[in-house]
Amino acid sequence: MRFSMNNRLLLLILLTGVTISGFSQEKKKFDAGTFVGSGYLQYMENVWLVPDSKQWQTMGTLNNRLDLRWYKGAFSAHIGGRNMFNYGEMVYRYYPYLADMAAEDYGLMDLTFKWADDSSFYFITNIDRLNLNFTWKALEVTAGRQRINWGLNMIWNPNDIFNTFNYFDFDYIERPGCDAIRVQYYTGSTSSVQLAWKMNSDNKTTLAAMYHFSKWNYDFQVLGGTMTDNIVVGGGWSGQIKGAGFTGEFSYFHPYGGLSDPEPDPALVFSTGANYTFPSSFYLHGSLIYNSNGTTGDAGWGNVLLIGREMNAMTLTPSRMELFGEVAYQITPLIRGDLAGIINPFDGSAFAGPSFDFSLTDNISLFLIGQLFFGKENTEYGNYGQMLYGRLKWNF
Repeated sequence: MRFSMNNRLLLLILLTGVTISGFSQEKKKFDAGTFVGSGYLQYMENVWLVPDSKQWQTMGTLNNRLDLRWYKGAFSAHIGGRNMFNYGEMVYRYYPYLADMAAEDYGLMDLTFKWADDSSFYFITNIDRLNLNFTWKALEVTAGRQRINWGLNMIWNPNDIFNTFNYFDFDYIERPGCDAIRVQYYTGSTSSVQLAWKMNSDNKTTLAAMYHFSKWNYDFQVLGGTMTDNIVVGGGWSGQIKGAGFTGEFSYFHPYGGLSDPEPDPALVFSTGANYTFPSSFYLHGSLIYNSNGTTGDAGWGNVLLIGREMNAMTLTPSRMELFGEVAYQITPLIRGDLAGIINPFDGSAFAGPSFDFSLTDNISLFLIGQLFFGKENTEYGNYGQMLYGRLKWNF
C-alpha cells in the first residue's frame, strides 16, 4: 500500500505537534463519536564511545508521538505513530545509510515515510498503529496495523511470533506493530481464544491460534500455527511463587521442508523469568533464554543494533543460552535507579545497563542510561563499545 504525496502530507499534519493543541487527555464527544488524543515530545542525545577509537560519535533525536483514538458504540479506531528527526556525526560522517534503514517498513502496508534527508540529518514518520476494532458481547475483531502481544516474559518472548521487539531499543516503549487481522472470543471470565493472520512486505504469512485459560492460580496459554516458513507450536505460563512473579514460555519451530530435508534445522526457544519487589521497593529480576540453534562459540554481532527483518521469535539470541539480571530501587519518590545486565556464558561477553529516571513534574521526566558492552572481538557484545543517552520527555 503506497500513498500519494497529498495523503502523505495529511498523515504528517495528523502526526506532528501542530495538532497537539486540538486534543487533550480529556475526552471530547461529538455526534460522530468520542475522540481522544495523547502523545509525547522528547529530545534524546546519544554519545557513542566506539571501540579502539579516541573519537566520540554523537547523534541527536527529536521525537514526537501522537496517538488518536475514536470510539463509537461497538466500534473503535486507533492511529498512532512517531516523527523522528535525527542529526549529528553518526548520520553524516559514519553511517550515511541510517536514513534508508530507518525508513524501511516490513509490513504489508508501507507506512514509514522519509520526508527529507541530507548529509547531516534525516526526518521520517513511522505509523505503527492504524486499525479498526469491533466488539460485540464476547467477540472482538481488530483489523489493520496493531500489536499482537502473546509474550509473557519481560525480556525475551518466544511466543511473540507476530511482532518481536528488541530489548536494546529501550526508547520504543510502544513496541512495533504488524499488519494483521485478529479475532478474539472470550470463552469465560479468565479464558479466551485468539486467531490471528498477518502478512509482511515479502507476502509471507503468519497464521496462528492461541488458547488462554487459568488454573491453580496460574494463567496458561497454548498456541499453534505457522510463522513465515515454519510450523510453530508453543505455550507459556504466568503466576506467583510466594509473592514472586514467575513466568515462562517456549516455542518449537519446524521448517516446512524439515521432514524430508535436514536443512534448516528445527529450533526450540525457551525463556523463563522471576521477579520480586520487597516492601522497601527494592526490586529483583532474573531471566534466561535457551535457543537450540544458538552457537556455543563466539556469537559475533548480536541484536544490539539490529534494524529489520532478521530478528524474530526464532532469533532472539544468537547464543545457545543467555542470562539476564536486574536490580532497581526507588531512591526517592521522584528518582528511580536501575542496573540491568546480560551475560553470554559461552563467549564471555556481557552487557550492563545502568539508568536513572527523574520525575521532574507530573508529565516531564529526565532519563539517563548507559548501554555498556564488554567482550573480545567477534563475541556477541564485544564489538559495540559504550553508548550513553540522555532523554528529556514531555507527555501530554
